[in-house]
Amino acid sequence: MRSRLRGRAARRAGFTLLEVLIALVMLAIVTLTLMTMNSRMLRGVTDDRTRTLAAASADARIAQIRAWPTYGTLEATYAGSEGNVPLTGLTRSTTIVRTGGIGQTNDYKRVTVRVTGTGLAASVERTITIAAP
Repeated sequence: MRSRLRGRAARRAGFTLLEVLIALVMLAIVTLTLMTMNSRMLRGVTDDRTRTLAAASADARIAQIRAWPTYGTLEATYAGSEGNVPLTGLTRSTTIVRTGGIGQTNDYKRVTVRVTGTGLAASVERTITIAAP
């Protein structure tokens, strides 16, 4: 009787081919899921980095304009577009719109800096208003 139990136990000691295949399929599914999550996380980090650099570029241009000493030359100095700023594929555009005129009480300029391009889901935009001195 003991020899029969040992024989049955010996036959059941390993895994069947079907059990091994199921385990391999489950392992493959878990591995692919982790790889997908990892690539999404890396894409999110890259997008955040690009957006942060774009915002820093817009803020830097706004700071330059605020510090500019000559109100009358803002358009000639800063209006326009620059390519590949701060990264390749991004464009920084500065638009200056004047309201009022020389000697009027409502003489001010609205300055908008917009960074657009590949890698940004939406453009980054900063706007300030500068009054005549």
